[in-house]
Amino acid sequence: MDSVMELALKPWVMRVRRQANLPIRLNWRGVSLDLGDFDRPDVSIRVHDAAALKLLVDPRLDTLGQAYVEGLIDVDGSPTAMLAMAHRLAETAQPAGGLLGRIRRHSAHSREHDSEAIQYHYDVSNAFYAPWLGPSMAYSCAYFERGDEDLETAQWAKMDHILRKLRLQPGQRLLDIGCGWGSLLLRAAQLPGVRGLGVTLSQNQFDLARERVREAGLQDRIEIRLQDYRDLSPARDGAFDRITSVGMFEHVGLQNLKAYFAHIRALLVSDGWALNHGITSSDPDDGETAHGAGHFIHQYVFPRGELPHIGTVLRTMQQGGLEALDVENLRRHYARTTGLWSEAFEAHTPQLKALVDERRWRIWRIYLAGCQWAFDNDEIALYQVLCRPAGQSSQGLPWSRGWMYGS
Repeated sequence: MDSVMELALKPWVMRVRRQANLPIRLNWRGVSLDLGDFDRPDVSIRVHDAAALKLLVDPRLDTLGQAYVEGLIDVDGSPTAMLAMAHRLAETAQPAGGLLGRIRRHSAHSREHDSEAIQYHYDVSNAFYAPWLGPSMAYSCAYFERGDEDLETAQWAKMDHILRKLRLQPGQRLLDIGCGWGSLLLRAAQLPGVRGLGVTLSQNQFDLARERVREAGLQDRIEIRLQDYRDLSPARDGAFDRITSVGMFEHVGLQNLKAYFAHIRALLVSDGWALNHGITSSDPDDGETAHGAGHFIHQYVFPRGELPHIGTVLRTMQQGGLEALDVENLRRHYARTTGLWSEAFEAHTPQLKALVDERRWRIWRIYLAGCQWAFDNDEIALYQVLCRPAGQSSQGLPWSRGWMYGS
């Protein structure tokens, strides 16, 4: 053991035992150090490289994640236990309000940068996503009416919930911004005469979505484009009766939200409705998740992703010319969704490891478990905001939310 690190490591172990008493066992060159009093550890950390020791002595979620992803350490334990212990370790280093608190990150956004970021995350391979997303291929928060549904049932329920909220009618025209693998459009096309356009920046999503549309025999009613939503024009593409954006606006950037909503407004017919479904920060100042977790996501998972607080969403939506009609927090639903994704990811480990390298597998493994923890603990949330062009009469609007729930 490096002498300097050895001098720092033992006092750190004693401090963690005293402050947090964690069920963690640390193994380094045949030496075992317990970070608490326990019969059996929830998590065992095996250090392979001395470079990892300095990350443990001054732990943050991003540096702990880095040590795991880069193979400096191995961790034995369930993903849930791993994340819980990582948070506890980070809390022993510094409280969330300090240096490791919620910084507000601004990233450069351009068509080229945004396309690169989308392709980095989504173009791993369709075969990589399929085992843990399930047949719906829906990569967004599911909707659980009771809480005991399986993932596939809850994903289709989410799509139905969105389409009911929008009051999508037969014969209307729907735009899906960031359409993924086309699931929402395929669901919408079950209504007679509904026509849909979906746009995505992911080549893999584009290819599979078009294939699914062909297999369903819906080429005459659903069009999928590999296109930036900003290149859609009312003059060239026409206006839409309904617009959905599901799990996309996290890539827009805080400084671009007003323009994003204004573009949605421009693409809507005068009496049209839109629904924005996206992840938000629980920090009123739009800060990212604490203890370095946001930095890990930015570095390894979603380059240039930025999460606004729901207050920022509503303000910029109004500035962009849209009136919010209904706001629903589905944080609990996303905690369950990501938990089911994480369970399926673990169950398909051999298959997934055959598709990607060890580093990529570790990134997605810790990312999914981390998302479950963050949603469950109010670090982030998921809001659906139903809206329409601002400045209109309230005549004709439903008096209650009954239409959303079939009552």
